[in-house]
Amino acid sequence: MFRHFSPREARTLVALAIPVYLGQIAQIAMSFVDTVVAGQSSAVDMAAVAVATSFWIPGIMFGQGLIMALTPLAAQSIGAGDTRQSAHFLRQGLWLAAVISSLLMALFGVISHTLPSWDVMDADMARKTSEYLFAVLWGVPALMFFCVQRCFLEGYGQTRPGMVAGFIGLALNVPLNIVFVFGKFGFPAMGAAGCGLATAILFCFMAASLVFFVRRTDPCALRLEAPRGAVLRRVARIGLPGAFAMLNECAAFALIALLVAPLGVVTVAGNQIAMNVSAFLWMCPFSIGAASTIRVGTLLGAGDVAGARRARRTALGMTLSMACILAVLIYFMRFHVASLYNDDAAVIQMAGLLLLCEVFYQFPDGVQTNTLCALRGWNDTRAIFVISFIAYWVISLPLGWLLCMTDLLWSRPLGVLGFWIALNLGLSLAALLYLLRVRCLERLSPEAVQRKIGR
Repeated sequence: MFRHFSPREARTLVALAIPVYLGQIAQIAMSFVDTVVAGQSSAVDMAAVAVATSFWIPGIMFGQGLIMALTPLAAQSIGAGDTRQSAHFLRQGLWLAAVISSLLMALFGVISHTLPSWDVMDADMARKTSEYLFAVLWGVPALMFFCVQRCFLEGYGQTRPGMVAGFIGLALNVPLNIVFVFGKFGFPAMGAAGCGLATAILFCFMAASLVFFVRRTDPCALRLEAPRGAVLRRVARIGLPGAFAMLNECAAFALIALLVAPLGVVTVAGNQIAMNVSAFLWMCPFSIGAASTIRVGTLLGAGDVAGARRARRTALGMTLSMACILAVLIYFMRFHVASLYNDDAAVIQMAGLLLLCEVFYQFPDGVQTNTLCALRGWNDTRAIFVISFIAYWVISLPLGWLLCMTDLLWSRPLGVLGFWIALNLGLSLAALLYLLRVRCLERLSPEAVQRKIGR
């Protein structure tokens, strides 16, 4: 693998990946600010924001997953030298964003309206959760508009605008939260709902900031264009499997958290720490993978299959090198990291044990993340959906439950450790299947490649 490593390609990938990584950091920081500010208001407000996020994030990720199909489509058009086609995808993407926004706003509106009557939580927390959802849903159109523009710009290899927009949002997040949560400058104190309103306003600023970059890239890109069914169906055909693949992963981790809940506070807390650390570390292979999507799509559009293969292999080599570094850091720092979250000795020991699994988890997770991103560059999202479904719902969850709760496969139940062992096995299988799939695509004839990416 490393004999196919290209230093020149690596420099290009790094230039694309660093802004993606920093943009992800900005988004995590915004979520952290919301939690901290809401916590300063009251414990109920903080809990309401956390519960509302569990409703909000899966829907938003599904919408973003669908729109992400625009990145390889735009990149392929740019690689082929057809800038008019890339702008066409942007304009049609805006119609798709409008449809997604309408559906998500309706969904969040229904949840917000009916949640207080569900009788599944404290009445005050239910009310505050409902208020947060109702406030934040008005930012959905701006967020989807932001995603469409970001994907268009990424097709041009411009990942810095998304990073800039993220840091604009982060810079505004603290003052807006303070104004609306605590009631400043004549505004009423809104508590959790203030966080939702601040988030909605931030999305508007972030979307507006990208308009400048889009117009600078293509002054005519944002002009009005009637919806075209054939293009929208093509984007949906590519985007929907990828969106459902993202839901596969989100739902699987959410279900694991629910299944281990009866095992006690120590287990739940340790598992939450390990998952939080895993999500943070995942940004490294994801950032390189996002760069791989852009490069593979661009090179395929130019008809350079050998270049696309070189970019994919170089990205994979970079990911494995990063996985080695992260694995060593996790091994030696696992108890120190756990102590940053909690000072309970039992929780720290449990988190340290699970983070030991995270040492091995880095390699299959890095390979599967990087390779599925390369498959996005091939518009091969159906394979991503099928393989992710097998990895999480056929292998990891059933096997994890058997190892966690029963002694059928081991001399005794392993507890939450069983799920982490199963995740390692499931993702290892996914990594192998993704690699086999992408290698199969790389053997296609030039004519077959053009048919594949032109569908």
